Amino acid sequence: MIAPPQDGDDHEITNPEVTEESDGAQHRRFVIHRDVKKRLDRYLTARLPGLSRSRLQKLINAGAVTVNGREPKASTVIRADDVIDVVVPPPPIKQIPAEDIPLSVLYEDDYLIVINKQPNLIVHPARSNLSGTLVNALAWHFKDVQENGLEALSSVGVDEFRPGIVHRLDKDTTGAIVVAKTDEAHWRLGRMFEQRQVQKYYLAIVHGEVTPPGGVIDQPIGKHPAVAEAYAVRNDGAGRESVTLYRVREVFDGYSLVELELKSGRTHQIRVHLTWLGFPIISDIIYGGELVGRPELEAPPTAAGAQPMLTFARAKDEGQKIWAKVDLRDDLLIARPALHAAVLAFNHPITDKPMSFTAPFYDDMKNVVHELRTHRRKTGPLIAEGACVDLDQVGCGNGQ
Repeated sequence: MIAPPQDGDDHEITNPEVTEESDGAQHRRFVIHRDVKKRLDRYLTARLPGLSRSRLQKLINAGAVTVNGREPKASTVIRADDVIDVVVPPPPIKQIPAEDIPLSVLYEDDYLIVINKQPNLIVHPARSNLSGTLVNALAWHFKDVQENGLEALSSVGVDEFRPGIVHRLDKDTTGAIVVAKTDEAHWRLGRMFEQRQVQKYYLAIVHGEVTPPGGVIDQPIGKHPAVAEAYAVRNDGAGRESVTLYRVREVFDGYSLVELELKSGRTHQIRVHLTWLGFPIISDIIYGGELVGRPELEAPPTAAGAQPMLTFARAKDEGQKIWAKVDLRDDLLIARPALHAAVLAFNHPITDKPMSFTAPFYDDMKNVVHELRTHRRKTGPLIAEGACVDLDQVGCGNGQ
């Protein structure tokens, strides 16, 4: 099929060999007949009206667009005889199945809901996996309010399977996360996160006795130069500004409980920064933490990521070998990175009322702290200057 040329400048050809990708995407090809002298992103915005310019820029950056068989930039100028190939993603699936996944709700009103996310829960679906996520659980939570429960959430992000999702936590990171129920609340919350008007405090259990007992980690973070799945401190111009404040809350023989305050929100920021300090999170296999069970309580190991000021990450195959041992051990105290989003504080996006939410520990982290206090205690909970997490509210007060 050949589409009629537009103003004589090009025509569109459907390539019969790649019309349908396995994920439902379509291949569109444009052959340019004259110098249109337009940026690639602007040209495609006019030719593919179903896609916004920002969406097309993401596709270009992701390698879904080629010009003459090469990956271009969004700013590439289109000229005569150019051949443009675009892999157009399929229309978003508006229906995300509701699933009866338990949720621990810390707060809910007409504009937002705050959840204490459990471990082993991805925040939102992807095209290859539309089930088993926080969004699926929210669809169930709201099913009595709307026939399609997701209609009770903000429509912002619905095209990318993340309605209402303002920020994310890693799959195995537990704790407080806010989800918007209206578009206005979503945009206002998003602006607060961008402008660093949201306070985020975490607790982590790490290898080693952290010294000094408090400080600022101001190191840029970017993609790891060698390990595809990881991030790293990058001082070569490839990192983005990243700042974490830390405060030691309790010291054990070979371990520490640390409070962390995020001043930026980079992927894996806390995990990368703690390893850079030389105190990786226990069971954080990617970033040099080690599994911790009864033997490790008796003889704390030297973690692979314990050497400070280095960019460390385990290769995927090495990490898989370590995780393969998990099922062979019945003494492990925790089978995920011991990281918890303990406190989330912000002004309400509609009323401007100050709000603060404390998410209690899940049993695994609570049990680790109990075991460390029983077997490895060196000092009681410390009164760290500037600390904002109430250990009693989290569920690991001095007597627990």
